[in-house]
Amino acid sequence: MTEHAYSLEERAALYRVIAERRDMRHFSGGEVAPELLARLLEAAHQAPSVGLMQPWRFIRITRPELRQSIHRLVEDERLRTAQALGERSAEFMRLKVEGVLDCAELLVAALMDGREPHVFGRRTLPQMDLASLSCAIQNLWLASRAEGLGMGWVSLFDPRALGGLLGLPEGAEAVAVICLGPVEAFYPAPMLVLEGWRQPRPLAELVFEDRWGVQP
Repeated sequence: MTEHAYSLEERAALYRVIAERRDMRHFSGGEVAPELLARLLEAAHQAPSVGLMQPWRFIRITRPELRQSIHRLVEDERLRTAQALGERSAEFMRLKVEGVLDCAELLVAALMDGREPHVFGRRTLPQMDLASLSCAIQNLWLASRAEGLGMGWVSLFDPRALGGLLGLPEGAEAVAVICLGPVEAFYPAPMLVLEGWRQPRPLAELVFEDRWGVQP
């Protein structure tokens, strides 16, 4: 412990929100107050970004017909994913994978256009812009959980189709459809675990020492 550490209570709250974050698919309608949404987006905006390029762009979806169009794109990809899963197709189709029509707020997170000149931290790892956007989404997720709101990250869509729907400029790319809003309850464990889709692996299996595959 160092002099820069937060108090025991503050640290406990931080670890709790990390542990209790859930990818939510069930929402109870309601609304998100404008000042709360602004606070959540500010938390996202405070994420680290390579070269301070801040590649994230958030589009708030307010028109009901646009929300319906996004839902159709998600549903199209859900069906294609089910076909690609083969023998697990029927099992997948029983899962609830999004809450696009049910959530109070719908956002789309996208990578900005004109990223090519940003070489600071990206010369050998160009995907660091995506890593930076992912950090912003995680900030939004944790802040939402701390505020008692559910959030779900939907990735079942064709990025080009969604980009066309939202008028994204050349070079920009839609990465996430974000469902946000009040929920009846948070899942006690990740929903895919509760549904028997997959079991998480213990950390010990994923930490190596000096060389790949060598356990500490």
